[in-house]
Amino acid sequence: MLTLDPALESHLQGDVTTHCFAWILRRKDGEVFGFCDHDRTLFVHGIKCFPQSGMNGSEAGSQLGLAVDSSEIEGALTSDALTDADIERGLYDGATVETYLVNWAQPEQAVLLRSSVIGKITRSGMNFTAELKSSAALLDRVFGRRAKRGCDAEFADKRCGINPADPRYAGEGVVELVSGQDLVVVNLSGFTSHWFERGSLHWLSGQNQGSVNNIVSHLKQGDAASLTLQELPVYDVQIGDRFRVLAGCDKSFQQCRDRFANHENFRGFPHIPGNDAAYGFAGGEGNFDGGVLVP
Repeated sequence: MLTLDPALESHLQGDVTTHCFAWILRRKDGEVFGFCDHDRTLFVHGIKCFPQSGMNGSEAGSQLGLAVDSSEIEGALTSDALTDADIERGLYDGATVETYLVNWAQPEQAVLLRSSVIGKITRSGMNFTAELKSSAALLDRVFGRRAKRGCDAEFADKRCGINPADPRYAGEGVVELVSGQDLVVVNLSGFTSHWFERGSLHWLSGQNQGSVNNIVSHLKQGDAASLTLQELPVYDVQIGDRFRVLAGCDKSFQQCRDRFANHENFRGFPHIPGNDAAYGFAGGEGNFDGGVLVP
């Protein structure tokens, strides 16, 4: 139940109201931004809320229990505070958004309607849509580890143990040709085809410097190589842009052992009995003597 300031409650009960919505966005890095759907700048709890963002909000549904409430905010990337590059780099992932009902004639009359966490963000041209989830979404987070066959470490992180600077697993290249999501690059001739599939490409120069793209295909072409990216970078790739690539891993025990000789650091449970083992036990077949399942 909302507790309204008596002055705001009296205003809302009047025949004519002067209210609007304001959003205060708080990023994890400490940056705070304010926006509103009014036509002039408002100060809400000391935060300057700009109108030029063109933001508007959808209806928000509230549910009893622990179900996750959701809504959306839409807007145009017309504010200097909101850039597609920052969205692409994930600076708004996990940020909190406070939604206020404000009397724009007297902005000190404001009530917090809900506090949400930004979920999925989609972009289309210069527009964006951000999904807002209630605090109940925090209950969906996974704590600890899940017992699954595949590795739950990221390739070359501390838990994996692979050195990302090892020249066997990483290399640097230069873009020579661009065709959609396919890049023809030089300086990668020392690596066999498919070596960088499921890997990552880190831009070292150009407009995309500092951003990362996933690689879905790697084919050696003589002294050059062809890389296919999962999605296009924020800015157009230019000939001469430099990048660094890191090998990919399919998270399987077999690849960890045979390709990287890193099976002692494997962070999965490859020998968990599956349904086939359960069916074999019921039928009296299979190896159930307590011996080694995989030599």
